[in-house]
Amino acid sequence: MKTKARIIAIYLPQYHPIPENDRAWGKGFTEWTNVAQAKPLFRGHYQPRIPRDFGFYDLRLPEIREMQAEYARKAGIEGFMYWQYYFNKDRMLLERPFEEVLNSGKPDYPFCLGWANHSWQTKTWTKNTSLHEGKTMIMEQRYDGVEQYTAHFYYNLPAFRDERYITVDDKPIFVIWNPNDHPGEISLFIKTWRELAKKENLKGIHFVGKQAQGCKLESLFNMGFDAAFQSREEIAINGAEDWTLWHRIRNRLQLMFGITINLNKADFGKRYKLLANDEAKLEYVYPQLCSGYDRTPRAGRKGQLFYNFTPDTWRKHIQDILHYTKDKPYEHNIIMLKSWNEWGESNYMEPDIKYGTAMLDTLREEIYENP
Repeated sequence: MKTKARIIAIYLPQYHPIPENDRAWGKGFTEWTNVAQAKPLFRGHYQPRIPRDFGFYDLRLPEIREMQAEYARKAGIEGFMYWQYYFNKDRMLLERPFEEVLNSGKPDYPFCLGWANHSWQTKTWTKNTSLHEGKTMIMEQRYDGVEQYTAHFYYNLPAFRDERYITVDDKPIFVIWNPNDHPGEISLFIKTWRELAKKENLKGIHFVGKQAQGCKLESLFNMGFDAAFQSREEIAINGAEDWTLWHRIRNRLQLMFGITINLNKADFGKRYKLLANDEAKLEYVYPQLCSGYDRTPRAGRKGQLFYNFTPDTWRKHIQDILHYTKDKPYEHNIIMLKSWNEWGESNYMEPDIKYGTAMLDTLREEIYENP
């Protein structure tokens, strides 16, 4: 059966120990460490989230990767977009799961790549720390020009040539997480890759930039992006396109004194319509399906979250997003699903012990033309 849109699920390759995490947080640290220790912070707060069918898995196991692909395929998801942590031409992190997928040919399931172009600091997974507080640098994101960008392209060239790679108009999709980080360098990155793609007889690269709060659509296209995907969790949680005075005061106090005035939370059932706007009707703007969001496992009371994310509110969100995309040609009718397995932000599609496969089942019921 044909789906109503092309769903690409964002995939976090974090679930295996690496030396850098061991040094920063202790031996054996993975995303599961904070997930398992999460606590409810108000009445009805759904924490901790416990995985069901896959358990607290290790992504070095090919059996887990096969199961993930099987569940995603049945739900109508076209493929995974693996985050890639490429810091400079000599350093990457968390590359092992995707390298094994690529080199083994398994699972036989479509994929594409996204560059998570941000530095790693200990604030990323430290409890009761906001994302704005400076902490110890683990790995700095570098922008060292054409030499780095060329090395990055050739590292990915075998993936681009893999028959599983997801394309638009025969061009491999490549997502960039933060286009506003050194926009001049991002433009140079795109220009360099387009030239190299032509040299290597590719049809090109279909560059997709994340359009988060404060990022204008026009600026993305001026940088050279072919498409944008909307990422509006903060807008929906805050209930406004821009920070209100209240949010500015609260954030300033947190930064200056470490004070948490009030947990920043919102009812998903009342705010899901803010997760897209009319720009999502444009052919080269890809809306986002948000599979819940609750950052408190990582950040404690300084995290922001949705509550009331249930199969019923999830269904309404899917229907709302599909309304924006219903008139697009299928090739360009892409919806980014955030995320497949971001458990540390309670942003996942994998079964848990409360809802089981209900979120996957709901997606399957809504996404197929003739369910």
